[in-house]
Amino acid sequence: MCGKFTAQASWREVVAFSQPLAPSSGGEGEGDGFGAEGGDDAIVTYRVGAAVPVVVWDAEAGRRRVVPMRWGFPDPKDWRRPRPIHARSETIDAKEPFRTPFHAGQRGIVVFRTFNEGEEVVKPSGRPETRQWTIDPRDGRPRGFAFVWRRYEIEGQPAPLLFCVMATVPANDLIRRTIKTGEDDPRMPAILEDGAWATWLGEDGAAAASAKTLLRTMEGVNWTSAPEPKKPRRPPPR
Repeated sequence: MCGKFTAQASWREVVAFSQPLAPSSGGEGEGDGFGAEGGDDAIVTYRVGAAVPVVVWDAEAGRRRVVPMRWGFPDPKDWRRPRPIHARSETIDAKEPFRTPFHAGQRGIVVFRTFNEGEEVVKPSGRPETRQWTIDPRDGRPRGFAFVWRRYEIEGQPAPLLFCVMATVPANDLIRRTIKTGEDDPRMPAILEDGAWATWLGEDGAAAASAKTLLRTMEGVNWTSAPEPKKPRRPPPR
C-alpha cells in the first residue's frame, strides 16, 4: 500500500479549489514537514512516520486550515512507531481506532501530485523484495487523499499530538494490472472526486454516512505507472 507520495511545495497552503492551480516545475526536495529547499516550485516527498500537511475544517473559525500531523497512528508499545498507517474504507466507520474520529468529523485531506505503490517480487536469490512504482496523473492537478485523524495523549509530551491515517479502497484496473497482479486483495488510496471536499471534511453539515460514500475506487484514469528508479549507490569512502 501507499507509504510515500509527492506534492508541490506551493500546495502546502492549498485549502480549496476555488482558484485553479497551474502546473509548475522545479527541483526535487525531501521533506518531513512543510518546508522544502528550492522554493515553492520544488517537489516535496512525504513518507509514513513524517509530518504531512492535512487540510481540516475548523468549525469554530468557519474555515479550512492546514495542520501538520504525523502519518500513522501510534503503536501502543512505542508511539514513535507508526501502526496502523491505513484504514480500510469498508470498515472505517465501524472499527477502532478509526470509528471514533470518523464519526466525530475528524476527517482530513492531503493534497498530492504522485504516489507510490509497492509490488512484492522474488529476487533470483529467492529473497522477497518490494519494488516501488510511481503513479503519476501527469496533468499537474492537485488531488486529495482522504485521511482520518485524532489526538493522542503521549506520556512525556507537554501537549496532545496529532496523528493521521490514510483511507484505502480496492485498487483500480491500472494498479491491479501493472503492480498488484499477485495480490488477492490489492488496495490503493481513497482519492476524493472534485467537489467532494466539503462533505468529507464535514463543513456542509452532511452526515458521516454521506462522507463514507465518497470513498470509492477511482477508475477510468489515464495515468502512468512506472518502476521507481533505484538510487545510485554511494561510492565507498577512500
